[in-house]
Amino acid sequence: MISPLAYVDANAKIGNNVTVHPFAYIDKNVEIGDNCEIMPYASVLSGTRMGKGNRIFQHAVLAAEPQDFKYKGGDTLLVIGDNNVIRENVVINRATADGQTQLGNGNFIHEGVHISHDTKVGNHCVIGYGSKISGNCEIEDCTIFGGNILVSQGCRVGSWSMIQTGCRFRKDIPPYIVAAKEPTSYYGVNAVILSHEGYNEKIIKHIGHAYRILYQSNCSIFDALLMIRDQVPMSEEIEHIIQFVEASKLGIIRD
Repeated sequence: MISPLAYVDANAKIGNNVTVHPFAYIDKNVEIGDNCEIMPYASVLSGTRMGKGNRIFQHAVLAAEPQDFKYKGGDTLLVIGDNNVIRENVVINRATADGQTQLGNGNFIHEGVHISHDTKVGNHCVIGYGSKISGNCEIEDCTIFGGNILVSQGCRVGSWSMIQTGCRFRKDIPPYIVAAKEPTSYYGVNAVILSHEGYNEKIIKHIGHAYRILYQSNCSIFDALLMIRDQVPMSEEIEHIIQFVEASKLGIIRD
């Protein structure tokens, strides 16, 4: 159902069983998949590519022009997957140039969140109230942000990590950990969530062993990774930790 009080550009592509409430704004060059709901006063701007089953709440702005001095105009993209909840007053910028800002599947984006240009958010993440994610960041699957978190340009956040309310950081946060305090620091393995989600107790212990080496061995990152390979039984999770840390350009948060 599309309300006659909503604005929907004639060139927008709207899927089946989409509800567009009064006073919503759907721009040109927009694609919305089946079974989505666009609440009153939400703005879905040019460059949005949205999958199925998404709910967009009041005053959210999707595919806003990037707040980036390198942006020179052009039809850049925001690509959104399926079954996301994007709450009130969320702003997500589209890409600056040829890339894409991306939001995967099954994410819950709380009120007042801002996700900047060219940032990639994976699947099944929770981004807490008022958090601000700068441009060119990468948020892997199943991460949990508390409220009012500030993420600096180009940071990466590993899968299954939890970042406590009020943190701000300029370095990468590795997977499977809790990050807390000021300055943002390693605060242990995210064992409660991992156990709740079915991770084997032995794997969780191996993850803890890897991080004890990484954070408490008093040696370089390079040597710590060698020790992890030598001392910790290899698994998909341990390999992911190693690869994440090796790929870090900004460095990782410290203990």
